[in-house]
Amino acid sequence: MFVNKKLFTTALLGLLVTLSIIALILSLVRVEDVSLPPTVQYGMVFDAGSSHTSLFVYEWDSDKQNNTGVVSQTFSCDVQGPGITSYANDPPKAGDSLRECLEEALKVVPAAKQRDVSAYFGATAGMRLLSSAADQVLAEIAKTIQEYPVAFCGAQIITGEEEGAYGWITINYLLESFTKVGGKKHFFGALDLGGASTQISFAPKGSFINWNETSRFMLYGYNYNIYTHSYICYGQNEMWKRLAKELIVESPSSTLVEHPCYPKDYKETISLSSFRTSPCTNQSDPHLPLDDRNVTLEGRSNASGCLVAVRKLFNFSACGQSQDCSFDGIYQPPISGQFFAFSAFYYNFKFLNLTEGQSLATVRETIERFCARTWEDVCFLLWEAMGSFKSKWVGEEDTDVGWTLGYMLNLTNMIPAEAPVRVKAHTPSLWAAAIAFITLTLALGLVALVVLLWTSKQWKRQ
Repeated sequence: MFVNKKLFTTALLGLLVTLSIIALILSLVRVEDVSLPPTVQYGMVFDAGSSHTSLFVYEWDSDKQNNTGVVSQTFSCDVQGPGITSYANDPPKAGDSLRECLEEALKVVPAAKQRDVSAYFGATAGMRLLSSAADQVLAEIAKTIQEYPVAFCGAQIITGEEEGAYGWITINYLLESFTKVGGKKHFFGALDLGGASTQISFAPKGSFINWNETSRFMLYGYNYNIYTHSYICYGQNEMWKRLAKELIVESPSSTLVEHPCYPKDYKETISLSSFRTSPCTNQSDPHLPLDDRNVTLEGRSNASGCLVAVRKLFNFSACGQSQDCSFDGIYQPPISGQFFAFSAFYYNFKFLNLTEGQSLATVRETIERFCARTWEDVCFLLWEAMGSFKSKWVGEEDTDVGWTLGYMLNLTNMIPAEAPVRVKAHTPSLWAAAIAFITLTLALGLVALVVLLWTSKQWKRQ
């Protein structure tokens, strides 16, 4: 009896040793190098327009594609208050206005990643029109952002061409023009209407002259050449000011001026001195001294008269017979392809329910009908539409359309990609087998221990 138990114990120990050796071999053989999933990188961009400022946070995987990140918007925040140009007489308030959005943005970025977040502040046409005060405003903004745990990349006024080019990148990125596999890539033109300027950007057919640095860039391993131009003083707000000044100059009355573009029964009183606040309207005119006199603009709901008045703000004769010219003598290669319009273009067309691809004839008819309405009708429509305007891309991602996404995509080319982290690992089948043998070995080890203790007690009793 005792001999049989001894043989059983020896056999059990032998099996235990065998299983241990097998588990050890399985845990060492076929070890492979495995890459861990890429980490997420973050960037934030302030878009400081002439009438408002917004903050956007973007993210992309650190491995990137052909040195360019696949970027998605993860957060946006509208800064409370007017545009930063309004702080020209009190620059510190410009920086303070950003704090709420900065604090909210940092909540969506993991604490361990915050100091690596590239933070950029870009001001557009409104600041281009500002004089010496612009530097003081930007200095206060930089001072404020540097108080937060981010990698501040600078606060500056971007050129109109940069604004246009980055807008073109945004549109074609959202339409997947850069990342489509196979077939000929199709690119869309971009039309951006801001408060102080408007931009046109597109890829013309063939070659064209007047190159500049912002019209050439590389994304996802390919070089792109586009035409882009920014028309300063042709933004929506500045055009309204220029139109008002022109109507006052041509009016026979010095105190009451008919405004064909305003709805009937609407009146607005303005001071002539307000034209001095913008370089677009502060030019001296012998027929209109810019004093402190008030003038009342009275709406007439005259669509055809409005079109005639607006046309006078464009100098089409400056191009002569040139085919490579738009207006004001500005070079522009022949238009080609389809265009996407955003910013104020979108807001206005959305208000008129014209964002579903309607024909140009339908657009003209709708605008003419709207322009014939009275101020009471317009107020009712404004009340219905209040809060519904947001220039966003509706698709798989909720993304604001503008220059900031294009800027961040281009910036990812300059942010080094992180090398993938590699570790030693087994294939799933070998790992499962090794775990099974290790578990069985531990179980048999416990059984052997129990048997040995029991055998030892029996030996002592004998």
